[in-house]
Amino acid sequence: MRLRGSANSKLCFLLSLTLCASLLLLMGLQQWGPSDLQLSRPLQPVRQHPKTLGNATQDRNILKQEKRTGALRRPSAGRSMTDSISAIDREYSRHQVAKPAKLLRTRVKEKGLQDLAKNPTARDHAGPGSEEKAAVLLWDSPLHNIHTGPSKHKMQLSDIFIAVKTTRKYHKARLDLLFQTWISLVQEQTFIFTDGEDKELREKAGDHMINTNCSAAHTRQALCCKMSVEYDKFIESKKKWFCHVDDDNYVNIRSLVYLLSAYSHTQDVYIGRPSLDHPVEAAERVKSDGSTSVKFWFATGGAGFCISRGLALKMSPWASFGNFISTAEKIRLPDDCTIGYIIEGLLEVKMIHSDLFHSHLENLQQIPPPTIPSQVTLSYGSSEIKRNVLRVQGPFSLAEDPSRFKSIHCLLYHDAWCPAKDRH
Repeated sequence: MRLRGSANSKLCFLLSLTLCASLLLLMGLQQWGPSDLQLSRPLQPVRQHPKTLGNATQDRNILKQEKRTGALRRPSAGRSMTDSISAIDREYSRHQVAKPAKLLRTRVKEKGLQDLAKNPTARDHAGPGSEEKAAVLLWDSPLHNIHTGPSKHKMQLSDIFIAVKTTRKYHKARLDLLFQTWISLVQEQTFIFTDGEDKELREKAGDHMINTNCSAAHTRQALCCKMSVEYDKFIESKKKWFCHVDDDNYVNIRSLVYLLSAYSHTQDVYIGRPSLDHPVEAAERVKSDGSTSVKFWFATGGAGFCISRGLALKMSPWASFGNFISTAEKIRLPDDCTIGYIIEGLLEVKMIHSDLFHSHLENLQQIPPPTIPSQVTLSYGSSEIKRNVLRVQGPFSLAEDPSRFKSIHCLLYHDAWCPAKDRH
């Protein structure tokens, strides 16, 4: 009997605890209210439907509906619901500039571009105007197999400063072709550095045409003068990547973004293609009186090269505000060699050699046609004896497209202005 009484006492104690817990739970639910019970779903910054991707009005309406129905998390202590909504609106605006990788993968899957999904952190810039058009062409047009390795860093088109070096006599012969092809995709990121005023070019490029007032001669001094202005304009732009190309280069924007997204702009990155199979040796007249020599690699400007902002800032003592010209005069070498000298010879940062950059100095016929979509820069050259162009099939004949840039552009962007019928 004594044991049975003890068991009954324990049972009563457990029932009392259960009743107290139930009462506390009911009191808590009454305090929070029914709208606060709908919190099992995490907040999504932007809810997109494949058919309405990028539709700002519909996305904002969805967010407002979620606010009204209580699908948002309860604000923390000391913070009002108005403050929380403002924070969400700011988050929404931020995602309109840089789309989340999840949304990009959705878009890729919708279009069947499975190879883009392998590089989800390479982001497009979906702002208004010309960059919206660029993003559509970049991410919606068919891609071929581009394999540049896994990406680690977020990239936007607006992070890149593309400097095109030219001269007045080539404004029509070369620049018109570039504006018709790859520059049309990234005009907001492209700056034309020339040596003479041109009303027609000014109408096309606006303040992105930079009259350097340098000499039009193809001399070391004239080339270094233009490179000096390019460097200063890049530093002024506050962009993350400086990429230099010549007016006979085709820039494959998608491959360029893929390549740079593998690095951080805060790292020391100098990437390009050397024109020689050995480093250059020059007299050391910056650190010494020229009695010693220094060896260094340099990326040829004819194929293009890219420099991270972190490294460019370290170049400042020898490159900014005209110092680049004086540095080049001391070693008596051209502009691209001087870049290599400052980076490898003075800063002791090794150049990253890449076979994805190409100039007319190499035999372009040797580039296998299936690999063309994966290259970063391409070029062309011609002389009275032989024409040096890529072997690419396309909708234009060699007479209609002697540089093959139009055919390359149509290979990469089928939705451009390309004719439907393919010809050699």
